[in-house]
Amino acid sequence: MRHRKHRGSMGLPTGHRRAVLANLATALLTHGRIETTETKARAVRPYVEKLISLGKRGDLHARRQALAKLRYRPIVDLLFNDIATANAGRTGGYTRMIKTGFRAGDAASMAIVELVDQVEAVVEETAAE
Repeated sequence: MRHRKHRGSMGLPTGHRRAVLANLATALLTHGRIETTETKARAVRPYVEKLISLGKRGDLHARRQALAKLRYRPIVDLLFNDIATANAGRTGGYTRMIKTGFRAGDAASMAIVELVDQVEAVVEETAAE
């Protein structure tokens, strides 16, 4: 039975929703931080967490699974080589969501999603200088 299994569809058809999540995940892995609506932020966090867990696993099957989700080889390489090694000591909680208020145009609630270790690395670099 699929009782109480509904996850946020964001009001989008399946193909569009998958594309939006893949694009948001690609942007988050590339830049380390993105600002989006709170609904999309809540949807992309577990998506990226699972991708980082695949990166930490590091085998060929995990790489192919990540490539099927992201569809862009350089981002998968970045995920497996840099981001997964930066999160090697962490057992979960790779991302953080911070609510930032409301958008001026349509009053949509906005949030920042960021990778925890990349932000901590930037803070450590600025403290060292």
